[in-house]
Amino acid sequence: MRRRIGRVFIELGTVLIILALSLFLYNKWEAKQAQDAAEEIALQIDEQIEESDSTPGLSDTSNGESDGEMPTIEIDGYDYIGTLTISRFGLELPVMSEWSYPGLKIAPGRYQGSVWTDDMIICGHNYERHFGNLKNLESGDEIIFTDVNGNVFTYQVEEVMILQPTDVEEMVSQESGEWDLTLFTCTIGGRTRVTVRCSRTD
Repeated sequence: MRRRIGRVFIELGTVLIILALSLFLYNKWEAKQAQDAAEEIALQIDEQIEESDSTPGLSDTSNGESDGEMPTIEIDGYDYIGTLTISRFGLELPVMSEWSYPGLKIAPGRYQGSVWTDDMIICGHNYERHFGNLKNLESGDEIIFTDVNGNVFTYQVEEVMILQPTDVEEMVSQESGEWDLTLFTCTIGGRTRVTVRCSRTD
């Protein structure tokens, strides 16, 4: 009887190990797919920016300055507002015009706000080559956002904080324009939000 029970536990343990390994490998594969997709889209955005810079009449450097609206370009059915460069990690990521759960599997997305009104919030998945390393940013680190018209906005990290998923009001509040740019992502398991507050330096 004891042998039979022991065999059942061994078999159950083996199944659990296989399931855990399968989940780990799937997450790695999904993260790699997201990395490849983001790199390809960022390259396409850069190419379109270069094209608009070199073609008279295509670039509109004032678009959005007065009303906060951000120009977009469409790639594979999604609208993008530009690219985000995180110098510390050597990352250049496309940023979708609006965030969505399916979209986050490809690239970070705008949660709300605009670079033109100094209140933009960007959320991203915690894939290693997306926002997974936000927690390792330090005060003074440089963040650059380039919109699809080639306008460059430079920021520096002021604070890295942890918020609860229910702290929506604290996440979006912009007391007297205190934070010009906010980046955030879930921690593993989604229990908290790593939140990076930045001020504009350009």
